[in-house]
Amino acid sequence: MIYKSYIAALLLWVLLLLAGLTGLAWGIVNANIYFILGGGGFTLFVLFNLYRYLTRRFVAMDDFFEAVKYRDFSRWFSEKHGPQDIRRLHKGFNNVNKTIKNINNERQAQFVYLQKILEMVDVGIIAYNLDSGQVLWANESLLNTLDLPNFKNIGFVEKRRPQLYDELFDTYRNEAVSTEITLRHENLKVLISETVFQVEEDAFKLVVLQNIENTLNQTESDAWKKLLSVMTHEIMNSIAPISSLAETLQNHIQNNQQNAALHPLELDDLNAGISSIKKRSEGLMKFAKTYRSLSKVTHLNLETVKVGELFKSISDLMQPSLADKNVTLHFKTENPEMLFEIDSYLIEQVLINLILNAIDATQQVKNAKIVVTASQNSKGKVQIKVRDNGSGIPEEIRESIFIPFFSTKKTGSGIGLSLSKQIMTLHKGKIQLQSDAENGTDFTLQF
Repeated sequence: MIYKSYIAALLLWVLLLLAGLTGLAWGIVNANIYFILGGGGFTLFVLFNLYRYLTRRFVAMDDFFEAVKYRDFSRWFSEKHGPQDIRRLHKGFNNVNKTIKNINNERQAQFVYLQKILEMVDVGIIAYNLDSGQVLWANESLLNTLDLPNFKNIGFVEKRRPQLYDELFDTYRNEAVSTEITLRHENLKVLISETVFQVEEDAFKLVVLQNIENTLNQTESDAWKKLLSVMTHEIMNSIAPISSLAETLQNHIQNNQQNAALHPLELDDLNAGISSIKKRSEGLMKFAKTYRSLSKVTHLNLETVKVGELFKSISDLMQPSLADKNVTLHFKTENPEMLFEIDSYLIEQVLINLILNAIDATQQVKNAKIVVTASQNSKGKVQIKVRDNGSGIPEEIRESIFIPFFSTKKTGSGIGLSLSKQIMTLHKGKIQLQSDAENGTDFTLQF
């Protein structure tokens, strides 16, 4: 619409100009002074107004472009005065100014948010021009870590702390590197990462500095605490059945000493019990050594073991501990002579952990039952399943139970299942879980 009205008005002025020139030309040809004066005056009038008509719009555009040049987007162009096309042109200018103002406000808000975020993070950040050294941005965390006042150019650091300047700004690193920097005769462990970016013709360098001294100290302290807690928990898991079995054997001996006729001493049972204690004690020592360097273990002490012998060993250890609990433990296998190669000490530890977890899961269940079965899968590989009829594992934590130190027990270390998974990985096998509230939980060891 703007262009149509503009073209129509321009055409009208051209026709008027043509009419004035025609009258002037007719007066000159016919030597008519009235037509000459009238035509000449009318032509000048039309030319003057045509000039104003054309230049008025260019002046408005010049004013708008000048405001854009100096980023003066607060200027307002009148939309109620002048011709219709001028008012519409002014309205378009105002819309452009309003849009640019909104964009600038959004950018300013984002910049303020970014400033606040960078000030809040506990990581030192600095960006500076590679050519001039002019600092584009440096947050308080960087200044506090380096014990420096606010500075505008990295040349300040070069003059005050040349060694620090060389380590931070005069070296380019392709990846994050941990290093030590010296601050006032004190060594500080930091993690440095950096990148270079281009903005138009200027190159900038962004350096991120993180103080990891306290983090490393805290992590080391937590690791020691967790290690002590884990070792204590795992050792107690093995000592408990040993202690219970030793107490049972001691009671048999004491009863025999008091009344040999009434309480005859079964040497086979005594020998079997002592053998179980000896074997599990050796296993406990092996476990402690293996756990200490589990991440470095590349070789297992594999031996060919019968499933029946493995089950009997664990049964002898666990039965005394279950005597005062309302839980029955069954071992089932179609072929007790079935052979497979394992590190028996470590696999015993895995099964003990799973059985103890099953005992905890069945505490509130009547006729609690734990069944350990051994069979061969479709590939002929041995698999051992520990099944209980307990309350099951909630679905929301099933993905987390194998994470180190994750535990739902108040006294648990959160390492038992994680360690079991690692031991199965060492055997090039895996441990799988199936659980629901109605049918209990199944752990399957696949070798």
